[in-house]
Amino acid sequence: MPNNPPSEAIARYFLALFILTILLMGRLLWPFASILILSFLLVNLFKPVYYRLRHRVPRYFASLITCFLITMLVFVPLICFVIALSKEAVSYAQYMKELNLAEQIKGLIQNHALWTRVQVYLAEMGITVRAEDVSANLSGYASSIAFFLYDKARGWAANILMSMVAFALMIVVIFFLLVDYRRLLNFILCLSPLPDKQSQQLIKKFQEIARVILLVNGVSGLLQGTLGGLLFVYFGFNSPVLWGMIMGVAAFLPIFGIGAVLLPAAFIVLLNGFVGQAIFITLFYLVLSMSVEYLLKPQMVGLKVNMHPVLVFLGILGGLKMFGVLGIVYGPLIITGFLTMADIYLEDYAPPRQLLG
Repeated sequence: MPNNPPSEAIARYFLALFILTILLMGRLLWPFASILILSFLLVNLFKPVYYRLRHRVPRYFASLITCFLITMLVFVPLICFVIALSKEAVSYAQYMKELNLAEQIKGLIQNHALWTRVQVYLAEMGITVRAEDVSANLSGYASSIAFFLYDKARGWAANILMSMVAFALMIVVIFFLLVDYRRLLNFILCLSPLPDKQSQQLIKKFQEIARVILLVNGVSGLLQGTLGGLLFVYFGFNSPVLWGMIMGVAAFLPIFGIGAVLLPAAFIVLLNGFVGQAIFITLFYLVLSMSVEYLLKPQMVGLKVNMHPVLVFLGILGGLKMFGVLGIVYGPLIITGFLTMADIYLEDYAPPRQLLG
């Protein structure tokens, strides 16, 4: 009869099998990664609603009502918005194709007294700027934005059916996540090799950033995008839904925010000779941006999430580049994971250092 293997060998063999099953499980669930992440974020956002209902009705019925609210508040408006956005994006792309934007910008710049003053000022510093170069660059950027949005919107409109299937799957995941949320967290805590304090710290940070991304940034982005789109409607600008969507996405970015759209719009209006409108758009941007950043967001954030604005800015841009639109969510989540692990390392593992004064 063979001798029993030593306990260390059993532990290594079990660890290898466990890692293999984790990798296979990850590979199996990878196609649904976006659905699972967004489900987790929405569960954290609507969890208070579920718990309030849970005190009055059975848990499955409470979860069903919460899922219905998520559908009405998130999915139905999103589908309507995508349909409207796709139509505007197609019209805007066609408009940009037919418009000789480079020549129009060139004529507008050359015939404006402000351009002459700028040229004289730059010439004194030894810098030569031609109207042809400025107009070519601006029209190139505008055309690139137009056709990029056209391709994205056309893809969204074509995949509405697939999006409905994905959302239905997401609702199923959310339904059971709401019911078994605490069991899932306890399961993760039991599996984690980290001390309970560190595992709970990670979970807490992810819950905080989920609330900030969806509730705080989402609401502020929706507010700024809507008001910015209404401003475009008021002044009769083309494609207000399209530019409102762009401002809603830009609102997630610290430092620039909706100024990435409104300030160039004010400059173009100024070049056309509408000084009052340009001043109004600039003041509108400053008042709206400061009100959201310094009044609305601090009121909505119950738990302070320490993250440098530059790091958030780079994280969102990097997330957009790597993951597309969902990078707005994934970028801050990745940064949160790194910063939390760095805090744990500095608190519990880092050797004492003599820091620079």
